[in-house]
Amino acid sequence: MKLDARRLPAFLKDPGAARAALLFGEDAGLARERADALQEAVAPGKDPFRVAELPRDAAAKPGALAGEAAALALTGGRRVIRIRDATDALAPALREVLDGAGDTLIVLEAGELPARSKLRQLAEAHARAAAIPCYRERGAELSATITALLQADGVTAEPAAVAWLAGRLGDDRQTLRRELEKLALYAGPGGRLAEEDVLACIGDGSALEMDEALVAATAGDVATADRALESAMSEGANPVQVLRALLRHAQRLHLASVAGIQALQPPVFFRSRPGFEKALRIWRPEALETVLAGLLEAERQSKSGGTGRPIPDAAVARSALLTLARQSAILARRG
Repeated sequence: MKLDARRLPAFLKDPGAARAALLFGEDAGLARERADALQEAVAPGKDPFRVAELPRDAAAKPGALAGEAAALALTGGRRVIRIRDATDALAPALREVLDGAGDTLIVLEAGELPARSKLRQLAEAHARAAAIPCYRERGAELSATITALLQADGVTAEPAAVAWLAGRLGDDRQTLRRELEKLALYAGPGGRLAEEDVLACIGDGSALEMDEALVAATAGDVATADRALESAMSEGANPVQVLRALLRHAQRLHLASVAGIQALQPPVFFRSRPGFEKALRIWRPEALETVLAGLLEAERQSKSGGTGRPIPDAAVARSALLTLARQSAILARRG
């Protein structure tokens, strides 16, 4: 059966008579988290007699998975068998288990599986199996997850802090959970996190310097843009990141120039807001459209490899940012 988001929480707490759960999708961290939840629901306490890991290749051999699934736990209770990196080669073995007797739960973690995957089709169609997609969350869904994970540790966060986290932590569940655990320790039980707190706790130096360079460039502060870019690159930012970040920043600035700064999601970082508002006073939407066209062409050329240099070097990235900074300064002087 296919499990939608509405039914998933109840299933993770109690899979009932299901004999198999297939977790597939791009977010391996989320799949691992859900697999752990199923294991705890069926065989709590990590009882070694009730939980077994079976290598994928061994499980695919005829009769191997069915034999393991039929084994009884020495301490009694329902068993869980976990298989990682599952592929379609396991489909025949899984069908044998699903069509047989017993109550052992087979938990399979797979990566991306297309709709035509035999393993996925089996899990979606069989009444005793569940297919659980594990795709990376974004936007409002990711913000809701961040809020819920913090609340589980007794911590709340201001909306601006949640938005900053959603925009900066990425969407891999394992990475997200590690960073939120760090924040929960920082805040303490009953604590409340503001933007300043999340910045102090997990601020990425190169990302913050990059932000300063971008805002300074569109606000016409050439010296600050140059210094911040140099600092960001010395802390690990590469030329490709610079070019793409510049494009995203110009896109956000264009959206704000048309629809207002309140339309931006995530909202402008509090430290960047004065410079961003100054840039909005400098740049008109039609001028930003010309900037965007130039940046899109630069990105296209960097990917095509037609010039013999598929990745822009530091000089190209620096030139793109400082050219924009000088243009901004000229427009600012014209008023």
